[in-house]
Amino acid sequence: MAAISLSGAVPSALPEDRRHPAHNHPAHNRAAPGYRAPEYRAPDWLPGLESVAPAHQETGWLQDFLLSPHSADILGYLRAARATGGPVLDLGCGAGRLAVPFAHHGFQVEAVDRDESCLGRLRSWALRSGPLARDSVTATRAELEGLQLRSSYGFVMLAGAMISAVRPAARPALLAEIAAHLHPGGTLALDYTVHRPAGLTADPTRNWVFRVPRYGAADDMVIARQHFDAEADREEITYFTRPNGSGGGLRRVHATRKWIVDPERLCAELRAAGFRIGLRDSHPLDARTESVFLLCRRR
Repeated sequence: MAAISLSGAVPSALPEDRRHPAHNHPAHNRAAPGYRAPEYRAPDWLPGLESVAPAHQETGWLQDFLLSPHSADILGYLRAARATGGPVLDLGCGAGRLAVPFAHHGFQVEAVDRDESCLGRLRSWALRSGPLARDSVTATRAELEGLQLRSSYGFVMLAGAMISAVRPAARPALLAEIAAHLHPGGTLALDYTVHRPAGLTADPTRNWVFRVPRYGAADDMVIARQHFDAEADREEITYFTRPNGSGGGLRRVHATRKWIVDPERLCAELRAAGFRIGLRDSHPLDARTESVFLLCRRR
């Protein structure tokens, strides 16, 4: 399968053996002779298309697919948490993509999200996962803007580009609140997508086509329209779908709006909140986009 651009900027073709992230997951290959765990490489065919909008029941399949290419980030966040210790605060937790696995690994997790339906999915998953997850995850409904914390934590994470869901004007207060509730030596971990400013100005609208496996049904063809407003620091992504082989028209199924992250401004805000950046790891997504992972220690 290849991702196809409708705006003239053609992304790299996806090799056949990378049609779906699960196909290359180490769990599927451990029995192979000479198996070596692959190094994580961010995919180059979904450049910043992750959604920060709440998932709905009818679009959960799309949300899961958009995040699944980044599922290796769970391992990165887990390693960082083990080096620091808990409890863990998962901000913008969604349906528990990180919170429930963390609970399985022995962490006490407070999972915070603004959407009650996502928290309901998280609670159901934790209950199905047994007493360890059930007793180790606390789900809290709250907005990230104006967040007021009541506990202290060893590790806080804003995974899945959740920092881009927060207005730039509201970020300093959020970062200061996190810093005030971190244990001494505690860690804040976050990731975000960086777009080169020249690219946003020259090509503010990009369209990406890809297929999403629908188990028990035909694949869906998805068109993601990614539009940047550089002056307003906003990005909007709208997703349209059509079942594979269907002669019907496109149907709008989901949309998400994010704030464009200025890396220099974010670093200044982190320093002002009392953090020092201990690690910056970046992976190119395409010629003008990269994914950045930060580990920030409380000074």
